[in-house]
This record gives sequence, C-alpha cells and structure tokens, in this order.
Amino acid sequence: MGGMVRTPLTPEERRRGERLGRLLREARGDRSMTEVATGAGLSPETLRKIETGRAPTPAFFTVAALAGELGLSLDDLLRQCPPELPLAA
Repeated sequence: MGGMVRTPLTPEERRRGERLGRLLREARGDRSMTEVATGAGLSPETLRKIETGRAPTPAFFTVAALAGELGLSLDDLLRQCPPELPLAA
C-alpha cells in the first residue's frame, strides 16, 4: 500500500505555522526543548520542527498537548494564529 499524498501547503498555511512556532517558542522561555517535548509526549525533534515552522500543520492533539504543557489555552493560540481569510475581490 502506498503512503498518503500530501497536498502542498499554501503560503497562508506556512505563515500560520511560523506564527504558531514563534508563539510556542516564546512560551517555552528558558525551559529546554527536551523538557517541554517530553512533558507533552513528543520527541524534541517534533517540537523543533513545529517551532521552526518546518511542521506548519501539526495535529490537533499535538498542539493541545503543547499548549497544556506550556500553560497556553487553545483559545489564545487560535486568536493569535487565526486562519487567514481570502481577500475580497
């Protein structure tokens, strides 16, 4: 069986992923990547990819686990990383 084919990310998805990564990095503060990743049940490499925008569309439960570990609410993250609406013509 073949793997799933991923559609290319839009520029908006990339920008949103970069914003999310920045927010999570700022919230991590002085804590190590390993400490936060382990607390959220992730590998440090996964957290690194999210923080640097190389994994711009992480799974919901991944974001929820990181938010919980960092003391962020999902509402706050959504407010700060809203989906970009298409510009009206």
